[in-house]
Amino acid sequence: MIEDGLFLSVPDAAACEHAKPGPSLRAMSDLYHNRILELAANIPHLGTLEGAEASVLKVSRVCGSTVSVDITLDETGEHIAAIAVDPKACALGQAATAILSEYAFGASVDEVIAARDAMKKMLKEGGPPPEGRFWELRHLEPVADYPPRHTSTLLAFEAAVEAIKQARLARGLAPATVS
Repeated sequence: MIEDGLFLSVPDAAACEHAKPGPSLRAMSDLYHNRILELAANIPHLGTLEGAEASVLKVSRVCGSTVSVDITLDETGEHIAAIAVDPKACALGQAATAILSEYAFGASVDEVIAARDAMKKMLKEGGPPPEGRFWELRHLEPVADYPPRHTSTLLAFEAAVEAIKQARLARGLAPATVS
């Protein structure tokens, strides 16, 4: 049935004689659960940061998602003083960007790098979810079962780590523990 000429209303899957609930339906609800959708819909610090010390755009060659991160470090170069993000990504990439953007202000550069590294291990090696300031990355743990989604999920943190590296190098500081 067509509603308002824009949306197609689909009957309940159980009512469709040809519908076969299977792992793909369950997997999608595990992957795109309510908290992921909430995060993706409420990304703080959207846009660009005037006077940013570093601006980095990361692109997924797998899906075309992009995330741009602008940062400014504090006077010591050890903490994030300001951040702005501009994600053009799937809900998973947007959720990760929201978590970065929400908790980055005041985070040490080592905390951001550790969160990125822990998230990589969680997705690619079955490691535990990140803890501490970026604990909400645990909501992305089901992405581990979908390798094509890893890159878009990591984009924001990869961009933030590269921005930290660039900002520190521009100040003549060592790139911290950036790998």
